[in-house]
Amino acid sequence: MTTIEGLRAPEVAGRSRARFRFGWRELRGWRLTWSQARRLLVSLILGWAALALTISVLPGVSASTHWDVLLAAALVGVVAAALRPVLTSFALLLGWVGVLIAGVFAQAGLFYLALILSPGIRVAGFWDAFWASWLYAVLIGLGNWFVSAGDETAFLSHVIRHAGGSGPRAGSDDPTPTPGMVVVQIDGLSAPLLRWAVRSGDLPTLSRWVRSGSHTLADWHATLPSTTPASQAGLLHGASAAIPAFRWYEKDSGRLLVASRPADAKVIQERLSDGAGLLADGGVSVSNIFSGDAPTALLTMSGLAGGVRDVTHRRGPSRNFASFLITPYGLVRSLTLTIGEMVKEVYQARRQRMRQIEPRINRGGAYIVLRGVTNVLLRDLNVGLIAEHMMRGANAVFCDFTDYDEIAHHAGPTRPESMASLAGVDRVLAILEHVAEQAQRPYRLVVLSDHGQSQGATFRQRYGRTLEDLVRELMAARMMTASTGREEEWGPVTTFLDQLGTQQGVTGNVTRRVLRARARSGHTHLSQADAAASAPGAAPAGERPDLVVIASGNLGMVYFARRSGRLTVEEIEAAYPGLLAGLADHPGIGFAVALSAAHGLVALGAAGVHFLDEDRVDGEDPLTPFGPRAAADLRRHGRLRHVGDVVLNSRIDPGTDEVAAFEELVGCHGGLGGWQTEALLLHPADLAVDDGPLIGADAVHHQLIRWLEKLGARRLPATVRDVG
Repeated sequence: MTTIEGLRAPEVAGRSRARFRFGWRELRGWRLTWSQARRLLVSLILGWAALALTISVLPGVSASTHWDVLLAAALVGVVAAALRPVLTSFALLLGWVGVLIAGVFAQAGLFYLALILSPGIRVAGFWDAFWASWLYAVLIGLGNWFVSAGDETAFLSHVIRHAGGSGPRAGSDDPTPTPGMVVVQIDGLSAPLLRWAVRSGDLPTLSRWVRSGSHTLADWHATLPSTTPASQAGLLHGASAAIPAFRWYEKDSGRLLVASRPADAKVIQERLSDGAGLLADGGVSVSNIFSGDAPTALLTMSGLAGGVRDVTHRRGPSRNFASFLITPYGLVRSLTLTIGEMVKEVYQARRQRMRQIEPRINRGGAYIVLRGVTNVLLRDLNVGLIAEHMMRGANAVFCDFTDYDEIAHHAGPTRPESMASLAGVDRVLAILEHVAEQAQRPYRLVVLSDHGQSQGATFRQRYGRTLEDLVRELMAARMMTASTGREEEWGPVTTFLDQLGTQQGVTGNVTRRVLRARARSGHTHLSQADAAASAPGAAPAGERPDLVVIASGNLGMVYFARRSGRLTVEEIEAAYPGLLAGLADHPGIGFAVALSAAHGLVALGAAGVHFLDEDRVDGEDPLTPFGPRAAADLRRHGRLRHVGDVVLNSRIDPGTDEVAAFEELVGCHGGLGGWQTEALLLHPADLAVDDGPLIGADAVHHQLIRWLEKLGARRLPATVRDVG
C-alpha cells in the first residue's frame, strides 16, 4: 500500500492533464451534425411539453404564455449543463452520501435557478420547484421512453459521455492497441434456455451476434455444487474445489460459512487468492463474490481482501459516475424505473395466483423491493462502472448481473417476467457494445453463466415439512442447527451497503451506524443458532449442536457436528440406525451420498446403490435420472474438504425434469437435475475453445486466461491448481 499511496499524487496529476488534453481535442474537433441537431430539437420539444404539463399540474409554478415555457425549458438545459460540473465537485467532497444528496436536490436547485431567470415564469418557493423538478424529470424520462420505443439511446449517450472523461484514449497514440476483454456473467442462465431465446429473436443483441457469426455459443458443465460461489471461485481463481456448497459447516472450527455474507466471503477470498487470478493483470471486478485478484474491486462481496486497493475509489464514487447520477437520466431515471419494477412485481405475482400457475411460491415482502433494486438500480450502477473502466482502458473487466437469477428464483426460469429481465441484460450488452466502439482500445465481449436453473415445487410444498424436519424426525436430535434460508437474494444489496461502510468520511460513518443498528435490532438472515455456529474461532465440541443441516437449492448436507472427521456409513448406522435408509427411501430424496469404510463413496437410493468408487450398481441405479455425468460429479464432490457427512439431492420428476428445492424457491440450483448444471459460454468466433467440452468452472478459467494471453492483455503466469 505504501508504494501505491506514494505514486498516487503524480498519477492523479498526470491523469488530470491527460483528461484536459483529451477534452480539448474533443471540443476542438466537435461539429454539429444533423443527427445531433435533431436530438437537440427533440429534447427541446420534450422539455417544452414536460414543463408545460408540470406547470399545469402543480399550483406553485405558473407561466404567462407557452413561449415563456419554451424559453424556460431551454434555460433549464443550459443552466444544468453549465453548473452541474460545479455541483458534482462539491458532492464528491462528501463521497457517496454527497452524491446521493446531490442526486436528490441538485436537479431541483438547477431547476429553481433556471425558472427564476426565465421571464414570465413565477415560482412560489424552493419546495415548489423541488417537486416540479422531479415531476419534470419523470415526464422527460417517460417522453424519451415513448419517442425511442423503450430503447436505451438516451441512457447510452449519457453513459458514454460521462464515462468518456475518465482519461485519454491511450490507444490513440498506438496504431494497433492491445485488445481488452469484458466478461459479462448472466447469473443463473442455462445454455438450453439461451439457445431457445436466441432462436425466438427476443434477445436482439445476442441473436445478432450468433446469427452473424461474430460469436459462438458453447456449453460448459457446472460441476457439483452448481452454485455461484463455487463457479466464481473457479471462473475467477481456478479454485472451485474450495467450496462444497453455497453454505457449509466446518467441523475443525465449528463455523458455518455462508458465501453471500461479506465477512465469510473475505475469509474464503483469502483461501482462494494466490495473486494470479483471472483479473490480476490490470483487471476490474464489478459486483462479484470474489475479486479474481483484481487491482480494482468494486461492489465485490469479498471486499478488497486478496487484491490491491483501488486508491481512486477509496473515498467514494468517481467524478464521472457522480456526474452521471446527478443528471435526469441517472438517479431520477433509475428511481422511477425501480418503482415501476416493484409495481410490475406486485402485478405479476398476483397474475400467477389468479391464473393458478404451478409451481409457484409467495413473492411478497422484502423481495418486491429487492427486485426493483437488483433489476434497475444495481444494473445501471454496474453498466456505469463497466463503461468507466472500459474508457480508462482496463485490461479485463468481469461483472456479474444477478437480474435474471433473482427473478427466476421466485417466478420460475422460463416465466415471462424472467425472460423480460433477460431481455434487459441483452440491452445492457448492446450498450457495452457501443461503449467498446468509443473506448480507447478495442474490446472483446464474452458472455457466460455460472450455472443454470431448474424448476419445481419445493420440498416443503410437496411433503408438508422441511428437510430439517425430516432429519429431526429420523434422528430425534436434541440440538440442531439448520441453514436453509434465502441469503443469496440479499447478496448484491448487502455488498453495496458493505462497500459504503468501508468508505472514509461521512459516507462510511453513516452507513456503519445503520448496519450496526440493523444488527442490534436482529434484522439478520440467519437464525441465532446459525449466528452461534458461524462465530469466528473454534467452538468446543460440547457447545456444538448435535447436527447441522444446510441446503443449497436442491442440494442438502448433514453434519454430525460433535464428531470429528467424516463419519462413515458404518458409523452412522451404528449411532443412528435407520437414518440413511429413511433418507434414501423418502420420495422427495433422489439419492443420499456417504462414505463407506468398506466400499468408498456410495450413492444410496430407494431401490438400489451406486458404488461410486467401485463403479458398480446393486439394484436400480439411483443416478440414472440425473444424467451421464452424475457419478463423476459425485466422486469429485464427495472428496472435497468440508463436504457433509451425508449429501442429499432431491428427486427429479420424470417427464418434466422438475426438482424439489430444500429452500423456498421455485427456481433453484446447487445440486443435480434439470438445466442447473448446463451453463453457457458465448465467445468471439476468433477466440476458439482450445479443448472441449469444458467440464467445470476451472476449465473455463484457464480458457479465459489463454484468450487474454492471446490478445496480449495478460502477461502474468497462470497458476494451475489441483482441482481434485
